[in-house]
Order: sequence, then C-alpha cells, then structure tokens
Amino acid sequence: MKNQLNTKIKKLLKFDFLIFVFLLTAFSCQTPPEKQKTATSDNFRFLEQDIAGLQKGYKDGSFTVKEVVQAYIDRIEAIDKNGPAVNSVIVVNPDAIRIAEEMDRELSEGKSRGPLHGIPVLLKDNIDTHDKMPTTAGSRALMNSFPLKDSYVAMKLREAGAVILGKANLSEWANFRGEMSTSGWSGVGGQTKNPYVLDRNPCGSSSGSAVAVSANLTMLAIGTETNGSIVCPSHANGIAGIKPTVGLISRSGIIPISFTQDTPGPMARNLRDAAILLGALTGVDSTDKKTLESQGKSYTDYTVFLKKDGLKGKRIGLYKVPLGKNYKVDTLMNRAVAFMKSQGAEIIDVEKIYNDKVSNYSFEIMLYEYKDGLNKYFNSLGDKAPVKSVEDLIAFNRRDSVELKYFDQNYLIMAQEKGDLNSKEYREALTKMLRGSREEGIDRVMDQYSLDAIIAPTGAPAWKTDLINGDCYHLGSSSPAAMAGYPNITVPMGFVDDLPVGISFFGRAWSEPVLLEIAYAYEQGTRHRKSPEFLVMD
Repeated sequence: MKNQLNTKIKKLLKFDFLIFVFLLTAFSCQTPPEKQKTATSDNFRFLEQDIAGLQKGYKDGSFTVKEVVQAYIDRIEAIDKNGPAVNSVIVVNPDAIRIAEEMDRELSEGKSRGPLHGIPVLLKDNIDTHDKMPTTAGSRALMNSFPLKDSYVAMKLREAGAVILGKANLSEWANFRGEMSTSGWSGVGGQTKNPYVLDRNPCGSSSGSAVAVSANLTMLAIGTETNGSIVCPSHANGIAGIKPTVGLISRSGIIPISFTQDTPGPMARNLRDAAILLGALTGVDSTDKKTLESQGKSYTDYTVFLKKDGLKGKRIGLYKVPLGKNYKVDTLMNRAVAFMKSQGAEIIDVEKIYNDKVSNYSFEIMLYEYKDGLNKYFNSLGDKAPVKSVEDLIAFNRRDSVELKYFDQNYLIMAQEKGDLNSKEYREALTKMLRGSREEGIDRVMDQYSLDAIIAPTGAPAWKTDLINGDCYHLGSSSPAAMAGYPNITVPMGFVDDLPVGISFFGRAWSEPVLLEIAYAYEQGTRHRKSPEFLVMD
C-alpha cells in the first residue's frame, strides 16, 4: 500500500507551487520560434511610475489620487478587458473612486495614513476583503462569497492608506485542485495572458497579480505562495516579487493550502516599491500563530536595506540543479554571476540543497493541511457559506458545467481522504520535511560555505498556454526556500527573445534584509525591467 501511495504521489507532483517539477519535463515541450509583430506604442500617463513618483505628484498638485485611480480603472477596461485582453483582473472595487476621494480629502488636510497613502493595490482573489467584492479563489463555488471581515493583509493595506483597486485572477484554488491544469486559468476569471507575448503563459498561481503589475494596470499587487506562486509569475512577467519567511506576514483571511508553507507577499515593478509594501504588511497577528515567531525579526521599513553596493564582500552560493536545462537561461545566469563578481561578490557552486524525499513529505503535508485549512475557512464564512466543506466543494465541481472542463480535482479528492492533523503520518512527514529542508537543507549549505545568500534562475521563458495538455514547465528553483518556509526574492535577469527571465535570491529564515541588499544591488546595476508590448503571433 505504501509503495502504491508513493507511486501515486510522484505521478501527481505537478502543480504551480512545486516548481521542482520543471526538472521532470525539461525539453519535453519545446516549441520553435515564430515571427512576431508588435502592438501599438503605449502612452499611458503613469507608465512605469513608482510609489515615490505618485507621492511627489500628490504633494505638488500634479494630479490627485482620484485621477490616478480613475486612470488605472480606465486602463484596466482598455487593456485588460478589451485591446490585448490580458484578463488579469476579476473585479474592480466599486468603491475605489470613493476611497480615492477620501484619500484626497485627507491629503488636503495635511494628513497621510502611511507609506501607501493613495497607492493603488490589487489583491489576489484568495485574499478576503470585507466590502462589495467577493473572494472566490477563482472558483465558481465561491462566486457570491462575501467574507465577514477583512483579511489581516487587507486591514494593514487600509491602515497604510492603500486604495484596494480590485481582485486579480489566479490559477484556481492556487492550482492545488487537479492534474493537467493551466496556470492563470480559473472558472471565474478565465485565462490570464502573458503581456509580453499574448499566447504565452503567465505562470501562477498569482498570475493576475503579476500580469496587472507588469502591464501597468496597478501600482502594486499582493500574491500568495506555497511553492513558486509569487516568484514564478513575477519572473515570467518581468517584475520583482518577494516571498517572505512564513510568519512575517499574517495569513488570516487568506484561502489556504498549507499552514506550514503559505505566505502572502509583495509584487511590484521594482524592488524598492516591493520593499515599501513589505514593511507595511508586517506585524504580529494573534489569529495566526506563525507570526509570533516574527517578533524582533521584522521591520516596518525595509527600504533601509536597499544599497547599491550591497554585493560587495558577499559570499553567494550558485545553486546548480536548475542549470543545464536551457542554455539560453544559462547564458543569462552566467552574465549575472559575472556582474556580481565585478561588484565584489564571491560566488561558490552549490550542487544540492535537500534530499529528494523532502518533496514527497511536502506533498503529504499539503494534503492534510489543505483539508483542515479549507474546512476552517469555509466555517469562517458563517451561515451564508456557499460550500461548507471540502466534500461539498468536490460535489459542486462535479455538478458545475465549467469547473472540470480542462482539468480534474484529484488533489481535492486526495485531501478529503486524509485524516486530521493528529495523524501519525502527518506529524512524521512534517518533522522530516522541516529537518530535511532546514537543518539538513538550506541552513546546512549556508553554514558549510559561510554564505550570505543563494542564487538561481527563477525559471525558463514562458511556455505557450495550452488548455488541453496543461502547463509545460522546464526548470525552477523555488522549492528549497518554499519547503523550509524561508524567504525568496526574484527580480528580472534579462530576456530570451521577447520573454523575461528572473533570478532568485534566497537564504535563511528572516534574512529579508540581506537578501534585499544583494538583490537591490543586482537590480540597480543591471536594470533589466522593461514594460511589455503585448506582442501577438503572426
């Protein structure tokens, strides 16, 4: 029985947040290059604007918060729903203009709520808001689900003065539903497109968050990650993404997969904006005990760690496992290494970080925690919850005309078959995974080589979206940090033809300050970010 289970697990390890599966499909989905043509030029008033630019404009009267928010709403209508139709936004907040007007009134009175005052932010649609927008996880089962209160993240955003612009599309249920799924597709939102080349995939599961930021449909976005779901779409859409240490930002009010691995995180066009957003979201939340571990280890301002000479004197491990799968990505990585050396960093090769069995333990843990977490989330919705349990959700999907059109729900079924979190199998898997990914994984490697950080390509260029065959991963590097619950930052590393590729910086728990220092120095020294042109195939 145990051998049969292990075989089944290995066959089912294909979902967006276990990016190590890229390695299993290397070279299997190559497509020949095709001629492309460029869309018309982009004259958006706030194209590639940053937080500092908006706040300067508010201060000197160049524009108002209302004007900025209206401009983004108009662009969502023009670019997201019409035009290239990248389809990254599920719903625009019907109160966004009213909130913007309130922000303008406060500014006129000399008041500012915080570092995000008047800054538009999109939330991945698995993050609760207590307003006129439902929280769906992309599922038709939750199309009319209105949470009873804000998530901790939404609360912190409002306190910091952000304008919650709307909800972003995602890989449904953060892509932990079934086999042969396609990143960026949900029953509610349909298929999100990559804004660089429209028939390419945006990766996931925070697909809409990444695409909306990259396409200048918002200033900032919040994604969530279990394994790869912030860093992969950030890489595929040419932006900066921060997957923090689990516990740095509360998960309360976020539709869960794994209590052990889940975390929300910032997504922005540059690392400074992402760092500002990160600082606004930290805090101890009594309803998420993981955040208790962040006491004395978190900051409300991470911009103090952004140093242009942050590479000087750093010892950095080059994680070799993702290399050798795509020579074009390898070329970009070699250039990145050469640049870091030129800035005074020492690069040390790292061949392997964790034992392969750790991935199996991670999958088992997710199944147990998914069932437990979803049932608790449904309960939090009160008497009006559209579905009451994982069992109800499975039954709904079977009845629905859309939900199972492109992929199945085997992960939900497997989770439903699991016991509770007192199970011996769960507790043993949890112990083994944490030890294998931490003490015997990242911590061991960093101690052995006295490293400040580890680097690797975040992924390969985006594949063609294929709703019939599902995703076609080639390589990735998110698993070591994801399974350990440790931080991971990705920024643009360059382009393969017209498609962006990212580089990841990861390390020990609570090492966001040094990772930001190193990643910022690389980002500012190379400046690979460029706005997408919405290319279409001939």
